Amino acid sequence: MAYIIAVNASVLSQTGGTCECNLADKFQCDTISDFVDCKEEVRRDLITATAALAGLSTLSFGLFTNLPVALAPGMGLNAYFAFQVVGYNGSGAISYRTALTAVFFEGIIFMFLALTGMRQWLVRLVPATIKTATGVGIGFFLTEIGLSYTSGIGAITGGGTATPLSLGGCPPDMINAVTGACNGGQMTNPTMWLAIFCGGIVTAFLMAFRVKYALVIGIALVSIISWPRNTPVTYFPNTPEGDSRFSFFKQIVAWHPLSKTLNQLDWGFDTASTTHFVLGLFTFLYVDIIDATATLYSMVRFCGVVDPKDGDFPRSTIAYCTDAAFISIGSLFGCSPITAFIESGAGIAEGGRTGLTAVVAGLCFIISIFFAPIFASIPPWATGCTLILVGCMMARQITQVNWRYIGDVLPSFVVMAFIPFSYSVAYGLIAGLFVYTTLNGLIGLVVLLSGHRIEPREYDLKEYWTWRGTGRAPWFVRAMRKSNSRGPAPSDDEHNNHSDTTATSSVPSEEESQRGFNVQHICTKGDSAATETLSRVHFTHDEDYDYHHGHSSPLRGIAR
Repeated sequence: MAYIIAVNASVLSQTGGTCECNLADKFQCDTISDFVDCKEEVRRDLITATAALAGLSTLSFGLFTNLPVALAPGMGLNAYFAFQVVGYNGSGAISYRTALTAVFFEGIIFMFLALTGMRQWLVRLVPATIKTATGVGIGFFLTEIGLSYTSGIGAITGGGTATPLSLGGCPPDMINAVTGACNGGQMTNPTMWLAIFCGGIVTAFLMAFRVKYALVIGIALVSIISWPRNTPVTYFPNTPEGDSRFSFFKQIVAWHPLSKTLNQLDWGFDTASTTHFVLGLFTFLYVDIIDATATLYSMVRFCGVVDPKDGDFPRSTIAYCTDAAFISIGSLFGCSPITAFIESGAGIAEGGRTGLTAVVAGLCFIISIFFAPIFASIPPWATGCTLILVGCMMARQITQVNWRYIGDVLPSFVVMAFIPFSYSVAYGLIAGLFVYTTLNGLIGLVVLLSGHRIEPREYDLKEYWTWRGTGRAPWFVRAMRKSNSRGPAPSDDEHNNHSDTTATSSVPSEEESQRGFNVQHICTKGDSAATETLSRVHFTHDEDYDYHHGHSSPLRGIAR
């Protein structure tokens, strides 16, 4: 994920940052030489800021949570910040400084949600099959990114008006500036073939023999081959952009202090109305709470540390608080929201299972602050095949989707399809939840009104879900419930002893939910009375899992 150092700086610098331009048409600001020089200074600032933030946040996350997940300014979120909120050269409704202030408050709100347990509880409300499908969709999303031109090998491109996507692989100068499609020369780009053979085939060959650091070897091999000038695959062509890259690359070690982006928050709201600020704040919340939370959950699930009983993972509160804290810290550096990176799957795929993986990655990012010219010169086609291979490994979760009931299959498929095609984890998850709610709501209404006489085919195989959520309720909910109880609250030891004498599981695990959690009793002998007795399953009450009703079990109705 070292590419984020260069890519994030390039995307955010398109806003113009703190550079001033008084033209009515902001797109014409690029004709002013002073403004262009200022934008380049902002880009160099953001390279340093991105490396510093990625290093500090990833290092802290690994130390505090012991999870192999890396944090950095999020792709997608940075594009949303740059082109939909602030706008190109500041052409949006909200200024760069005001948008950073909104990001700062977003982190504080996220911290509150994490400390109260609401953020974790909201995640557990999402059906297990949808969460599994989100991980698969992210795998497809990574594959699409790895196949693209901006962050991959350039094998696909826009198809114009005829098709949304088409075969790419042509040299960049043969791409139609209007449609994005290749005018010719498909599959002739030498950098694409370099990436396929040295970054893809060689890496997969090494992975087949379980060679450690196979992904890193592939990236390093392609990068080294791409650095010499005057070759068909060089990352430094003889163009103004290529000359600028090579000039920065030759410095090898460089320190660039932050002069344009550090602590640029607008506390006075002089440049935007309160309405625009509130709109920007809640828009960031809406996008980030879904995107960041879903990505983090998918990574820890890919790591295999999610508790199958309640869908939570170890030190989740600390994880969400760390993420939230660095969202606010990142705004002080001039960056868009920090989030868990789906490229963390590459480290997990290499065997990373503890926070040591994140600590090492964080230290590398901190070192890259001084070696920014090297890390900023890793070409996108060097990391493209790595993203594709990680996407392939993440897509293996598709077998855990409940394929036996249409009410689970269709929403899961919508999530998996929408994430790559909408180029957003948030929009894909929203689409899947909308289909899930609408479809299962209508089915449930018919079943209820018919008194269970009319049921869909294989209705018994549906995944169990309850709006009460699984796992422990937020701490303040448990505190209010205990304060309102008539008798003294039982101690933890008494509660544990009581739980040992009841059913072994008072809530369905995610694996059980994904399999439909069918409870079948086969009687080889005995009369009908015994059969009737065995066909009923009784689940005792557990106050930590029943959020709303004092005597109803969340498993009521799971076995018919």
